[in-house]
Amino acid sequence: MGYTALYRKFRPDTFEDVKGQEHIVTTLKNQIKADRIGHAYLFCGTRGTGKTTVAKIFAKTVNCEHPKDGNPCNECAMCKSIQDGTSMNVIEIDAASNNGVDNIREIREEVAYRPTQGKYKVYIIDEVHMLSTGAFNALLKTLEEPPSYVIFILATTEAHKIPITILSRCQRYDFRRITIDTISDRLQELMEKENIQAEERAIRYIAKSADGSLRDALSLLDQCVAFYLGQTLTYDNVLDVLGTVDTEIFSRMLRQIAAENVAAVIHLLEELVLQGKEMGQFVTDFTWYLRNLLLLKSSPDSGELLDLSWENMELLTEESGMIESDTLMRYIRILSDLSNQLRYASQKRVLVEIALIKLCRPSMETNLDSVLDRIRILEKRMEEGVPVMVRESAVPEKPDKPVEKPKPPQAAPEDLQRVKKEWKIIVGQTDGMFRSFLQSAVPKYNGITGEPRLYVEFGNNLAEHYLGNQQAKSQLEEIIENQIGRHVDVEFILRENQSSGDLAEISIDDILKDKIQMDIDIEV
Repeated sequence: MGYTALYRKFRPDTFEDVKGQEHIVTTLKNQIKADRIGHAYLFCGTRGTGKTTVAKIFAKTVNCEHPKDGNPCNECAMCKSIQDGTSMNVIEIDAASNNGVDNIREIREEVAYRPTQGKYKVYIIDEVHMLSTGAFNALLKTLEEPPSYVIFILATTEAHKIPITILSRCQRYDFRRITIDTISDRLQELMEKENIQAEERAIRYIAKSADGSLRDALSLLDQCVAFYLGQTLTYDNVLDVLGTVDTEIFSRMLRQIAAENVAAVIHLLEELVLQGKEMGQFVTDFTWYLRNLLLLKSSPDSGELLDLSWENMELLTEESGMIESDTLMRYIRILSDLSNQLRYASQKRVLVEIALIKLCRPSMETNLDSVLDRIRILEKRMEEGVPVMVRESAVPEKPDKPVEKPKPPQAAPEDLQRVKKEWKIIVGQTDGMFRSFLQSAVPKYNGITGEPRLYVEFGNNLAEHYLGNQQAKSQLEEIIENQIGRHVDVEFILRENQSSGDLAEISIDDILKDKIQMDIDIEV
């Protein structure tokens, strides 16, 4: 038989072999020993934490002919057939490729038949969140009241996508991310079984890169061992294979950024590119380095959380006194934004260079943390006695006197006639209650004297307070001036219990008589 990958070769056979999920293993073992087995289980958690593995061990145990303390014996015919994948009692379904209603209907038809061997038929549906809405509805009734000999185990990495009607019918178990120590111990144990020499520092870095997934850690270890087959796996070997950067490089780059040495920073990045380092991985690791530095600066007692060697801890302690917390948070923000951009970028190196220049030049940004960083730099230079040049443009010049707008000429009678024709347009440029009163008002002018005055006659007594309102008068004059290009004096009047037909457009009763200073006979 050909080579078997490490994560398949060392897949746990019993609950005791499962690492980092003791809270789930203990519960399932107690249910089996007390014969309190449920009919539906939901295993959710991140990738590579043991969901499918625990489901298979559970299926073996409930069908085992000679279980031992809640574990399968792995020796009887049922255990061996389930282990080999030939048993008809354990049906594994990949919901990502079998997510239709017809696939679930087949399950509903199959559950009517009892198992030919063993006690239970166990359906393991992986990535169950990929099922369609119709498939979930088809599964619902069977999941609610299955036969006594049927057990459903649903596994998913995205439990929030599963309908609440399904969740309420399952016992939910959340698989936690596995700690770095647990993964490191497991990898070291497997290295001894494989007779492969590996540095502890290298093993811990692989465990850290796996991000809580034991399966990912085994895959990374398999990759590193294959590249340096027959040699001792060192820390530098792991960095070369995974395309990551040594912590010392991060320390050198951070010090150059703090010194605003753009040329040195770009030169360091050039070295990493020539070594074949992956830009996305570099940004992620550098962000974590800054995060560790910020934690150490915020709380000197947080050393246990950082999981660093003594040499790296000394570097971080020294750098924590060199950079302010606000500056570190600005660095982390810029690199976090960059990490999102790199996922779909074709020119990754250019984006990284721009971000590093931003770190060195806070003047390129205008947000608050950049301004604080610029102030810090200025204060530092002033303390060192370096003169700070002030740009001439930065000194505010004395504002010139405002240029007076030329006054437009007075309106002629034909201009007042135009105002009357365009009255609706003029009123439409006002607002509020003033506009409401103007819509029912009548514009009038004196066609005999030709004076540039417009009389706005309100028909509603509630508009009386506008008669002496200078602000409303100026507003209407300005609107008319913008409309016709001529200045018109506006005067508000109130109709006195008479119809508008009693007032001529060119003769406005007593008001006009007073203006003209003569008697005018109005023929009826």
